[in-house]
Amino acid sequence: MSSIDTGAPHDPHAHVHLGVFYTGVGSQFIWSDPGLGDHQSIETYLEIARLLERGLFDAFFLGEGLRVRENRGQVLELDVAGRPDAITQLSALAAATDRIGLVATQNTTYNYPADLARRLASLDLLSDGRAGWNIVTTDNAWTGANFRHGGWLEHERRYERATQFVEAAKALWGSWSADAIAESAEAKSWAAAGAFPEVVRRSDLVNLRATATLPASRQGRPVLFQAGDSDGGRELAATHADVVFSANTTFEKAVAYAADLRARLARHGRGADSLRILPGAAVVLGDTEAEAQEKAEWIRNEQLSAPRAIAFLEQYWGSDLSAYDPHGPLPDIEPTDAELDPSRGTISIADRTGKLDRIAAWRTLAAEKNLSILGLYREVSPRERSFVGTPAQIADLWVHYVRARAVDGFNLTPYLLPSSLTDVVDKLVPELQERGAYRTAYQGSTLREHLDLPPI
Repeated sequence: MSSIDTGAPHDPHAHVHLGVFYTGVGSQFIWSDPGLGDHQSIETYLEIARLLERGLFDAFFLGEGLRVRENRGQVLELDVAGRPDAITQLSALAAATDRIGLVATQNTTYNYPADLARRLASLDLLSDGRAGWNIVTTDNAWTGANFRHGGWLEHERRYERATQFVEAAKALWGSWSADAIAESAEAKSWAAAGAFPEVVRRSDLVNLRATATLPASRQGRPVLFQAGDSDGGRELAATHADVVFSANTTFEKAVAYAADLRARLARHGRGADSLRILPGAAVVLGDTEAEAQEKAEWIRNEQLSAPRAIAFLEQYWGSDLSAYDPHGPLPDIEPTDAELDPSRGTISIADRTGKLDRIAAWRTLAAEKNLSILGLYREVSPRERSFVGTPAQIADLWVHYVRARAVDGFNLTPYLLPSSLTDVVDKLVPELQERGAYRTAYQGSTLREHLDLPPI
């Protein structure tokens, strides 16, 4: 396979699709900046949604935080948290916007298929076909404790349940016949006989007997989004998703990911254009490249702050390290033998064991590079997937990505709201439009139309 074989032909006329991902919890937002909007105020979300609609974005995504992150048994006060339920918020935004897609992150582990399918169908119907579902899974018992399900789902089975869950939801959404409702008050009955078939699923992971309570929207059903680079995540995306997120923003990795995903699509009998690939990425703009780089470094330092460095090491040491100077050497006490505290909500399976070996490696690294606690934290924390430069530079790069079919666009993760998105709308979007790589007006009204997806 060549370095530019993405599993789809080069398209010299491809347009960039854009969404914005507003996370549920985490260190992304620089909450201490006075320019950050109120995380709980509907006015913040109304301002963002209207801004994105002015910028002709495809969609506004809300992340999910089913449990507020903690540190050593206490709420992690460094996080921006407390955002209301995504479907509730997006329902409010549906009435205040006309075109922008509205995507709710909803968990397949701690929801029930018939209930969630109904709530998502409600959002889709009330928004006149602009709803989407970002499908996520969870396996950790710490989150599950909020739902009386702590530890009930084995890690390797989470995508198995998710697949069955999505299949049940799609069956419910597609169960009403096209002529279910009478077209005239002169009809003998409101609904045609047999128009609402029952959906039955029987397995150890999904067990339901349900009848859909709503008809389909104008786009047929909510658009399905899915994130995950694991084999299970890619298979779920290739089987059911309309849009997939990825962490692959470097060109070579994006090409390889696209090729793998499109090969999986073919094995499932789906065409290469039945799925849109939108990697998650941050954008940092400057009038000059040097200004953008300086801003990006400021953002990283604000996100990876001294208090966060202490909290980060406390998670690994299992001890109170508040007495240690973040600008001083690593703690001189030994860590506990316990596994990593899962209450930060971001620990992968690979990270849950072997912490003592990792700490030993960090001590060696800190000694070799003369790193403080804060210095080590910044050294070992991955760089956020960012595009940094002038609007013209980033526009050129994005056009190259989409026309080589490495991606179909990007799902942006802002660091300040609304200012970081205002820059994109007012500075980057016009550059893309000048290159003929971004819409100048919405061509349709549904989210499926915005994404140029085939009809259901």
